[in-house]
Amino acid sequence: MISEMIKEIRKNVNMTQDEMAQALYVTRQAVSRWENGDTTPNLETLTQISKMFGVSLDRLLEAYQNTDNTTAEINADRFIGFADIYENSRPTVPAHAIEIITNYLGKTPETVVDLGCGTGLSTRAWENKCVKVIGVEPSEDMLNIAKAKSSSNASFVKAYSDNTGLPNDSADVVFCSQAFHWMNPHDTLSEVDRILRKGGIFAAVDCDWPPVCNANTEIAYMNLFNKVRIIEEENKDICKTFHRWDKNNHLKNLIESGFFKYCREIVFDNCEECSIERFLALAQSQGSLQTILKYSPELIENDYKIFQKAVQKSFDTEKNKVSFCYRMRVGIK
Repeated sequence: MISEMIKEIRKNVNMTQDEMAQALYVTRQAVSRWENGDTTPNLETLTQISKMFGVSLDRLLEAYQNTDNTTAEINADRFIGFADIYENSRPTVPAHAIEIITNYLGKTPETVVDLGCGTGLSTRAWENKCVKVIGVEPSEDMLNIAKAKSSSNASFVKAYSDNTGLPNDSADVVFCSQAFHWMNPHDTLSEVDRILRKGGIFAAVDCDWPPVCNANTEIAYMNLFNKVRIIEEENKDICKTFHRWDKNNHLKNLIESGFFKYCREIVFDNCEECSIERFLALAQSQGSLQTILKYSPELIENDYKIFQKAVQKSFDTEKNKVSFCYRMRVGIK
């Protein structure tokens, strides 16, 4: 277990948690959570630990991988119970993203693998844009909706991103929409490399929250989720229910994997209609808020009511146009 290894490394050099935190440029609370098994360090921090304390990175990654088997299950369980909210509120995958990927590939993809496909929103975006699309998703709740709503050229596999069970060199495109931050990047990219054909494309797409609408509504959203982050940091039981990787490191992880001859980030936006009800549901579709509502609703209920009132006051009663701002990280094998 990585938690036990970090504690052992620290004690072997007679460091306090404070001293280790200072050496790694993190907080003492972060080191404490690593050692308690509440969270795990990212790949960049593991590399720092390896260099600073003379410990084999392979050894650290082996311990990390053993820990992460449980982490993947926990992250999948995080979305149980609100798949319908997710399906009915989340933005569609912009056609522009698919056009960019297809242009890079230079042809219509034969096989697209939609990694972490959720309720199939991103899978359906590829229908009629490729010969076949395969959705990979560990959550049964999400898969049930995906299967019910998708067409004949889509199929689905219940699996994790690091062990899809798909054949070697079988995909022209591996696509990951709003999900890569829930996956161990080291293990997931190794699996992507295994199933992706030479010249194939890996693309991870994320949108920024909240969507662009009006200042008062956006401020209300940010205030709510600032409180969510504080609750996550201060409550050990909630912290144990997930592990997310920093989206800002997606491009770096692609480059450092060594699997791609060319990597870059592409930014664009896409307009959609959005009612008050949908905007409120977008907030409810976030796993972080749902986890607190599930385990300790009293910690956030008042803040959510304030958010709800602010949105109802500042949002037009009719449908509004909002802009979802996207960041797509692309790797060409």
